[in-house]
Amino acid sequence: MIDQANRELRPENYATIHNDALQITPDTSNPGVFSLQNQSGRMMLLQSFKLWDDDNSVASFSTYFLVNMFPSPTMNSTPGEGLAFLISPTLGIPNNSYGQYLGLTNSDTDNQTTNGIVAVELDTVKQSFDPDNNHIGLNIHSIDSVVSKSLTPLNIILASPQPVFHNVWIEYNGLEKFIRVYIANHTDRGPVIPPRPETPILEYQLNLQETVQKYSYFGFAASTGTSVELNCVLRWDITVQHIMESDSNSNSKSPLMKLLLSVGIPLVVVLGLGAYFGYYWYKRRLVDRSNSHILNRLRTLPGMPKEFRFKELKKATNNFDEKRKLGQGGYGVVYHGLLSEDNGEVAVKWFSRESLEGEYDFLAELTIINRLRHKHLVRLLGWCHKNGKLLLVYEYMQKGSLDMHLFTRTGDILSWTLRCQILAGVASALNYLHCEYDQKVVHRDIKASNIMLDSHFNARLGDFGLARALDNEKTSYAEAEGVLGTIGYIAPECFLTGKATYSDIYAFGALLIEVVSGKRPGTKINGFELMVDYVWSLYREGRILDVVDERIQDDYDKEEAQRLLLLGLACSHPIAIERPQTYAIVQILSGSYAAPPVPPFKPSFVWPAMMPIDDNSQATSIDTTSFSMTLQ
Repeated sequence: MIDQANRELRPENYATIHNDALQITPDTSNPGVFSLQNQSGRMMLLQSFKLWDDDNSVASFSTYFLVNMFPSPTMNSTPGEGLAFLISPTLGIPNNSYGQYLGLTNSDTDNQTTNGIVAVELDTVKQSFDPDNNHIGLNIHSIDSVVSKSLTPLNIILASPQPVFHNVWIEYNGLEKFIRVYIANHTDRGPVIPPRPETPILEYQLNLQETVQKYSYFGFAASTGTSVELNCVLRWDITVQHIMESDSNSNSKSPLMKLLLSVGIPLVVVLGLGAYFGYYWYKRRLVDRSNSHILNRLRTLPGMPKEFRFKELKKATNNFDEKRKLGQGGYGVVYHGLLSEDNGEVAVKWFSRESLEGEYDFLAELTIINRLRHKHLVRLLGWCHKNGKLLLVYEYMQKGSLDMHLFTRTGDILSWTLRCQILAGVASALNYLHCEYDQKVVHRDIKASNIMLDSHFNARLGDFGLARALDNEKTSYAEAEGVLGTIGYIAPECFLTGKATYSDIYAFGALLIEVVSGKRPGTKINGFELMVDYVWSLYREGRILDVVDERIQDDYDKEEAQRLLLLGLACSHPIAIERPQTYAIVQILSGSYAAPPVPPFKPSFVWPAMMPIDDNSQATSIDTTSFSMTLQ
């Protein structure tokens, strides 16, 4: 983490990265410092962020940091002056910003709206405008806080003679245009973060568009005066929403350009439609010929399952009776069938998409699953293709799909033991698809409704309609027609790249949380749009077990539940390469491996993974980005 801090942070004046901390003001062991009095420093994140746009959209952000403010043992026991988290238009620090100015402003720039400063101060020296010498305040363009509060009544002493650590959370909502600040003591600098207090210590309506520059920097500032203290930041996480660029040129077209557009666009559309339909019918003829050739080849391939006659499946399903329907999705309908020849039960999947797309899905699923052999995959028994009718025949699973049992209102609740058994089975199937089969197979639609259960509640992964096999030298599959899958299970990178590389792992993370909590991934709860975000907030607050399905009451292993939920968060990491591999997932589920480390704040999706750090234009097309640092 020291290397990361040196790369991504810029110190000003005597601020250093020293003794496993961001030391915003110096201590006695910093080389070259002869006086600790009347010093100031800044430690700024090198990347600038776009915080508002001309269309009045304003970015939200949230940050957490752990600080230690300790009176210098070599000076008098009175601490001073303080530390601040700030938003600044520049990385540099003003001259003569020591003492009461906290490294934010100086006598010339203070109280000037052009300075673009917004800060949250932790102040240990009383000025004439301060409530006392132990307070927190919100500063806008000035060291005279617009709102402040004494911490003494809350038994929080910022610069205590004894080592004390303070957790600070700052949350800004760009829609509400409200900033909220929370603070809590911490007995040590250990890795466990205490729950964030429910009630903010400061709350203030703030429009960043009116107070800071469009592109600004985040960081810390601090100072000493005649009194001295060490101002250290030991841990820092920040997440900032990115604002999309507005089209400032949309209304600046000349009359000639408007005329050309008014004539040219309809003409292009007409020509384009003609070309499209001509190409479509030409391509369709080629595809029809190609599929006919492919089906002839399928019949001769070794190991192919039985080819059923359509009338045989029609009879088995009682003419595809509505009462025999087991499920329905975008791919088509699944029916319960009873074969007359051996009285065997089957599941018949009839593809109902448009014939051109349906044949692609049918052929993909047939050619992939036919070659797969694993006890936790639904077994393919046969297929049928007649006059555009596309059907696959699978073994029948007596207990139906997992979602039927997770969300039942009438049947028995899935026990904790069965939930763990089912998850282990799915993980084993995924490991086979990704690592043990001769080609890596990406399923691309892992979800509870695609996990079937046999009579003993053993999991069988099914529905390979979206699956793709990758050549050994390839690492991802790109979907040319857009992102396919189910919201809540789709990895964030798929929306930008269309590539499914680690998307199965992300979906499995969503499934883990779904099975443990008994709530669907898209469940909206406590203001969160997705369950994974809610679980991450509970983890940060030390209450992750609160999400365990209340219907199983206390009949579960708490240590195991914690391990499964942490694994779910690790699999849900927004950065694909940070997700665990399937073989590790299998070991973690079995208890052979410990739960993977999970950051307290959900890391934000960044694409590309390594972003330039000093380019204003780069921060306009990504939802959020984040910086996380722990020095210890």
